[in-house]
Amino acid sequence: MLIDTHCHLDFPDFEPERDAVVARARAAGLRRMITISTKVAKFPAISAIAEAYEEVYCTVGTHPHEAHVEAEASVGQLVDLASHPKCVGIGEAGLDYHYDRAPRDLAARVFRTHIAAARETGLPIVIHARDADDDVAAILEDEMAKGPFKALLHCFTASRQLAERAIAIGLFISFSGVLTFKKSEELREIARSVPQDRLLVETDAPFLAPVPFRGKRNEPAFVAETAKVLADVRGMSQSDLAALTTRNALGLFAKMPAPAAS
Repeated sequence: MLIDTHCHLDFPDFEPERDAVVARARAAGLRRMITISTKVAKFPAISAIAEAYEEVYCTVGTHPHEAHVEAEASVGQLVDLASHPKCVGIGEAGLDYHYDRAPRDLAARVFRTHIAAARETGLPIVIHARDADDDVAAILEDEMAKGPFKALLHCFTASRQLAERAIAIGLFISFSGVLTFKKSEELREIARSVPQDRLLVETDAPFLAPVPFRGKRNEPAFVAETAKVLADVRGMSQSDLAALTTRNALGLFAKMPAPAAS
């Protein structure tokens, strides 16, 4: 069994064949998928997708690319929306200095609001971090000092230093199809050193399809390819890696029930 901890089933790429995409994920051994919010305003549509499929759960939050586009959600608004029975996390939120679409001070404020909502709800915050390692780490360390919260760095492609600082304060690290790319040897070295109880896998579908599907639209079923490479990197069997990452995902996203044994 595998869990795709990060996909975007609400994106237009999936609209014509969402049923088929979920069916292919089931056939590939996925028993849980988390479809991640990028805009709070889209939460009704996102939660409706989660309601439509037994295997699908969701989050609520504002991606840093959207921080300047939609009205800032308050902690109270996020907490209220997160009470939905299939909402298992906050985010994705964070900082992105690669595209720099939102003013940095605004993105940081929105990020801290999401952390506060994660702290209050007990749900993990899903963190987007790109080319902003020092500021992401500083905010996480500052906020953790105010009170503990659960979190993961999704689609990790950042520096070893950020990974180490995140792990030191209790965060999880999630690897996507980028791990399978030929030029990702440095990332595979980081993946080799992450403590086994902090490892997660994801697709970030429809983006970043793993080898051998690179260049195609990604989908949750393809998380199996990332898991194969991570198992090889860690010197584990594929079944042991699947069991490990599933256990970690269910522990982190504790509101998401474990599927019944088949």
